[in-house]
Amino acid sequence: MAEIEKGKMAEGILTDEMIEEMRRKVGLKMRLTGYINNEEATKGAIRRFADGVGDSNPLWRDEEYVAKTRYGRIVAPPSWVWSVCAGVQFGWRGLGGFHSGTEEEFYKPILLGDKITPEVIFAGFDGPMPSRFAERMVKDYYDNMYYNQRGELVAKLHWWVFRYERRKAQEKGKYKAIQLPHPWTEEELKKVEEEVLAEEMRGANPRYWEDIKVGEELKPLVQGPIGLTDMVAFIAGGATPVKYAAHGVALREYRKHPAWAFRDPDTHALEPIFSVHYNKRAANLQGLPFYYDLGLQRQCWLDHFLTNWIGDDGWLKRCYAEYRSFVYISDVIWFKGKVTKKYVADGDYCVDIETSAINQRGENVMPGNATVALPSREKGTSPLDSRLK
Repeated sequence: MAEIEKGKMAEGILTDEMIEEMRRKVGLKMRLTGYINNEEATKGAIRRFADGVGDSNPLWRDEEYVAKTRYGRIVAPPSWVWSVCAGVQFGWRGLGGFHSGTEEEFYKPILLGDKITPEVIFAGFDGPMPSRFAERMVKDYYDNMYYNQRGELVAKLHWWVFRYERRKAQEKGKYKAIQLPHPWTEEELKKVEEEVLAEEMRGANPRYWEDIKVGEELKPLVQGPIGLTDMVAFIAGGATPVKYAAHGVALREYRKHPAWAFRDPDTHALEPIFSVHYNKRAANLQGLPFYYDLGLQRQCWLDHFLTNWIGDDGWLKRCYAEYRSFVYISDVIWFKGKVTKKYVADGDYCVDIETSAINQRGENVMPGNATVALPSREKGTSPLDSRLK
C-alpha cells in the first residue's frame, strides 16, 4: 500500500501508456456504487439542494404555493439532477483535473416523489494539447443520463474535464499574481449585498413569448462574495462527484485508494483531493493560489438565473457554458443574459439567450448560451402542457 505523504498529492505523469489505457476505456459505462446521492426527490433533498445553490424559488419548497401552479406539487430545480449523481472520479492516475464546461438538456420535470436512476458514460478525450496552465492537458468527455421511475429520460448532461500534471501547474503558477482573498471595502460590500437582495423571480406572472424582444437584457443575478459556508451548503445538497465520508469509513477508502487523499500539514488529517474547494493547502497543491468553486456549482447558479427569468410557466430546454477562469472564495459574480433570437420549434415558443458571468475583475468566467421555452399568449399554451403528461 502506498503511503500518503504529508503536504503532498499524487503527482502522476501523462505518459503514452496512460493515454493508450484510457483510449481502451472510451464508451465505458461507469459503475456508480457509492456515487449516487439523492435518488428520490423528497422535500428534504430538493430543499437542501436549492438552499445550497441559494435559490429561494417557491416552486422548489412551498407546497401551498406550488399547489396553485401547473405542477400541482413541489418540483425539483432542473439542475437537481447533479445531486443525484454528479459524475465519477475516473482514470488518469495521479493527474489533477478541473471541470471546464457542460451542455445540459432538460426533457421532463422531476416532481416530488419521483425516483431518478442515473447513467454515466466515458465518451472519450482529446489531446494531449498545449496548456499555459500546466504545459500539457487532456480533455475528457462524459455523458450523464437521468431516467425517472417510468423509464423516461428527464435530463442529459454532456460535460468535460481537463486533466494535467500537478507538478507542472505548481511550477508555472499561472494565477499567483491575483490578490486573494479579494480586498473588498465596506462600501463595496454594502453595494454588492443590495444587488444580491435585488434578485427578481418572475414567478406566477407569465412571461409571454410574444412580449420578448431580440436584444433585450435579463436582470442580473448576483452571487457573493463566495464564502466557505456557500461551499459547505452546496456540498450538503449532494452535488459532489466524490464519495464523502468521515473517520473510519473515509480512512478505509483512502487506504484502498491513496491517490484520493492528501495529509494536511496543518491539521495532520487526511483530506480528499476534492477539498481544493475549501482548503487552501489543497488548492495550492493543485496549482492554484486559493480555494475555488466547483464548475457544476457555477452551472447550477446559471440555471437558477434562467429559471428566475422564465417564471413558473416557462421551461429551461438547454444550457451550455464554458468555465473559462476560476471563481475563488471571496469573488462576486454577476450573471447576465441577452436575448439573441426567438422562434417556434417542435411546438415550443423558444428564446435563445447569450449568457455571461462577470467577476469583480471584469472577466467573463463563464460564457455560454441557453434556449428556453415560454408560454404563448396568442395560442394559450405553456411548454409545460406536453411535459407534464
